[in-house]
Amino acid sequence: MTREDYLQIHRLHNEGLSIRAIARHLRTHRRRVRKALNSDKVPKNAGRPRGSIIDNYRGWLLAKLEQYPELSALRLYAMLRQQDFMGSYSLVKKTVSDLRPRTKAVYQTLHFDPGECAQVDWGVWTSINVENTRRRLSFFVMILGYSRMLYTEFFLGESMEFWLSAHRNAFEYFGGVPQYVMVDNCKTAVLKARRNGTEATLHPGYLSFAEEYGFKINPCTPYRPNEKGRVERVISYIRTGFLAGREGAIPEALNQALWHWLETSANVRMHRTTGKRPIDAFNKEEKGALKPLVRVPHPCSAIQDVVSNSCCRVTVETNRYSIPPAFASSRLVLHRYVDRIVIVSPDGQHVANHIRSFGRNKDIVDPVHLQAFKCLTSRARENRQITTFLTLGSDAQAYLNGLKEKRPDYRNHVRKINAQIEIFGREAVSRALADAHEHQAYSADYVFNILQARQPTGPVPSSPLSLIRNSDLLKIQLPEPNLNIYNKENKS
Repeated sequence: MTREDYLQIHRLHNEGLSIRAIARHLRTHRRRVRKALNSDKVPKNAGRPRGSIIDNYRGWLLAKLEQYPELSALRLYAMLRQQDFMGSYSLVKKTVSDLRPRTKAVYQTLHFDPGECAQVDWGVWTSINVENTRRRLSFFVMILGYSRMLYTEFFLGESMEFWLSAHRNAFEYFGGVPQYVMVDNCKTAVLKARRNGTEATLHPGYLSFAEEYGFKINPCTPYRPNEKGRVERVISYIRTGFLAGREGAIPEALNQALWHWLETSANVRMHRTTGKRPIDAFNKEEKGALKPLVRVPHPCSAIQDVVSNSCCRVTVETNRYSIPPAFASSRLVLHRYVDRIVIVSPDGQHVANHIRSFGRNKDIVDPVHLQAFKCLTSRARENRQITTFLTLGSDAQAYLNGLKEKRPDYRNHVRKINAQIEIFGREAVSRALADAHEHQAYSADYVFNILQARQPTGPVPSSPLSLIRNSDLLKIQLPEPNLNIYNKENKS
């Protein structure tokens, strides 16, 4: 506390100000005011700057920094040690930080020729309810560097299929392709950013898309947003000019309003930098300089190898999509599109095609796949019955052929004959089957009669128990009683 502060606190207190008012007036803490009022000793040397061991070297340090601005504090500390400096490195580091001249960042205004460059980036807005979960809304932005013509679109994701589809839609909106596209270091475009003079490693899917459409990819330097300042500013413009005051909605609804805003406001406004309307500069000077579109649009899908599980499902973003039973527990190829999920076999055979779900933990089943699974299960049960039947001796196959020839419903006869195994035993049923084949009697009833005939002393199946429901009792018809006998008794 300086002498001046101490005297000013006492003066304000004598004028009747409270401790809180004095602290607010002097912009200091109440504890400091209270400490000054409780002390009767006026500070004598308070506020006098203390000397430092490095003060004698400040001029020398400043001269070195002006002569060699790239000198580090560690190197200057080593040079001071040669001059018998006894201070610490932290003291030198702090002093160098104070003395080093502050340089402000200077950016060069980028100039682009018509059709030369487009800048792209993602913007994030809010989250909305989608099916049984919440999804984040992202909007893609592409702006042409010369005319400032703008295209933007909402999506429910930023993965490769959305990234490529947004590019394709933007090129179709402009009616052409620029020479190169400036991108941020997002994972859908750049796998490894360029550092220390090394070239960036581009995503192979995005690189293949660029080669097909005929443009080059120009990734920005990390932490240098000024290199794509046009798209950075337009993202802020979309937030204030379109998104402000709106409620979140599904992309299909938002995009219609967004494209109407492009046509009536964003692309027809007078641009502050160029002094032209983007639509006019685009139509007159830039549209003709764009490269033509490809004849066959890119499919814009993200491709990955997957393995289906034993329940005939392929999992995509926690959702389970059905496949035919024949491809269960198999290696397949998944194609993720913006609006659908397509699954094919490694040799290109079509497996499944589903509408994409943006919910979470949902089971999406194609009715055709479900019916195939039921048929497969039914055939499996039939096959098990046939396999059990064929174990009934050497004549089982011949008897089965006779059943197929004589009985259209031979499966029911096979099932009934198999059921006798639990009652009479396997050996008895096998012997009865051989006798029935010898007599060319192909029916489950014949086999059952033979089994019963060979066990005359065995238990005779009782007649089935007849059960009567209460509702059946109401249907019983009783004869009308003869009341004449009562008349005879009364006459007598």
